[in-house]
Amino acid sequence: MSEELYPMIAGETVTVRPIRKSDVDMERDFIRRLSPDSKHFRFLGGVSELPPDELKRLCDVDGNHTMAFVATVRRADRELEIGVSRYAQDSEADVREIAITVADEWQHKGLGLVLMRHLIEAAKAKGVRQLYSIDLASNTAMAALARGLGMKSLRDPSDSNQLIYSLTL
Repeated sequence: MSEELYPMIAGETVTVRPIRKSDVDMERDFIRRLSPDSKHFRFLGGVSELPPDELKRLCDVDGNHTMAFVATVRRADRELEIGVSRYAQDSEADVREIAITVADEWQHKGLGLVLMRHLIEAAKAKGVRQLYSIDLASNTAMAALARGLGMKSLRDPSDSNQLIYSLTL
């Protein structure tokens, strides 16, 4: 998938494109700007910053087993990441675990849905049959997004504080 422009998200032009290996600094800055709550929901615990190896891994996707899309806006003549959706291979060949994160100031504006639609289309194109995510039960934004996408939810049998959302493609 290539770059797409969305001119009407919160009155701004947003670009959605596949993440690149060269996006490591942008990804690091994006994570640094997230609120403690957003970091807690994304990483299921207290994380302030990711190690360089992990950032590099997150930006090095192959398009098959791993994929990620970033949403960006232009600020001071540079790209500013405002959201990311991604999937990673599960132990089953046609199943992927997904994650989505939207910058605090961009939440509840439809950006999560746009990012997820890109991820879903990419997964379908690669023959993926199921997507799932594991999220904290207190993450109401993810619950609303999952409902909007028609995902099923069930309590995580290994941790009652978590829900597992799944979508059959």
